[in-house]
Amino acid sequence: MFETANFQPDHSADEWAARGDNWLVEASKMTPPRKRRERNSTPLIITGQSASLRIENGALVVRDGFTHYPQKQETHCFFPGSRDIPQRILLLDGSGSLSFDALSWLGEQGVALVRVKWSGEVAIVASGTGYAADPAKVEWQREMNADHARRLAYVADLIRRKLVASLDVLTRHIPQTPKCAVAVEYHYKAIERLDQSDFSEMSDLRGIEGHCASAYFRAWQGLPITWTGRRAVPDEWRTYDIRSSMANGIKPINRYASHPVNAMLNYAYAVKQAQLQIQAIADGYDPTIGILHQGRRGKPAYIFDIIEPERPKVDAAILAFIASRSFSAADFILRKDGVCRLSPQLARVVAMLAA
Repeated sequence: MFETANFQPDHSADEWAARGDNWLVEASKMTPPRKRRERNSTPLIITGQSASLRIENGALVVRDGFTHYPQKQETHCFFPGSRDIPQRILLLDGSGSLSFDALSWLGEQGVALVRVKWSGEVAIVASGTGYAADPAKVEWQREMNADHARRLAYVADLIRRKLVASLDVLTRHIPQTPKCAVAVEYHYKAIERLDQSDFSEMSDLRGIEGHCASAYFRAWQGLPITWTGRRAVPDEWRTYDIRSSMANGIKPINRYASHPVNAMLNYAYAVKQAQLQIQAIADGYDPTIGILHQGRRGKPAYIFDIIEPERPKVDAAILAFIASRSFSAADFILRKDGVCRLSPQLARVVAMLAA
């Protein structure tokens, strides 16, 4: 549920409603066309208060939540076997109800259900296909962990692909400043080292990735964000500074973002993680057996692995979005602890960018 007890900027009801309507229109424009006989591949994104998923006369009836007033509650009705049934339903924060019959219906129709918390963390992923492990793929995961040399080679390739994708972001989406030039140089040298060196320790590879990641986000510093409307925003929101949140004390943590850009990144990463987890489970991998990421009992460590080369692609989508839009103070909720949250309808659009 949205934490209405926390402090919000003093938005007028009209401004909040206008921005909510604005992002609803944006979301409708982002839905891609599809051929008549194609299965609907666009996820259904639900947000707001009093949302519900229920079965009525054999059909799944999904009612979207309320996010502003006045707003007409949108209802979606899906009949068994229809090609209009989405492959994924994303529940973004909010509140509401879900019946046991609806869960059974989703499983029967192969629909995955994902719940993403406001903090940009995946709360749950329920794959519509269930989990049927492929013994050969799970054995491959275990063998990779047991063979130190193969594990190092896999991780080196994973990091290399991430750095190549990051270079594309730096050269196409970031202003060409001295910090950007330094980051580009670091990435080229790191890629060359990954291509030419044999590594004996995982810490060496982690060091390369961490060094480049620091330079990568330093290159973002000073990135301008365009604001509209009469409401004031914190001065530090007018440009981008650092990836970690200033609301977490002295320890640099990316969760609980204190800047709008980081809040958007966290949401988009969560949606991409859920998408990859659904696919990995469908392909027969064990999401808990990581190769780069280990020692996280019960966590989808393998998903944390395979998302690494995908992060720069998400970054590119968010950067392009920021560069082409003007934002309002009403698009964000500033909690009393300094944590920044996306408004529900903006969260819907950000989720669509990564889905």
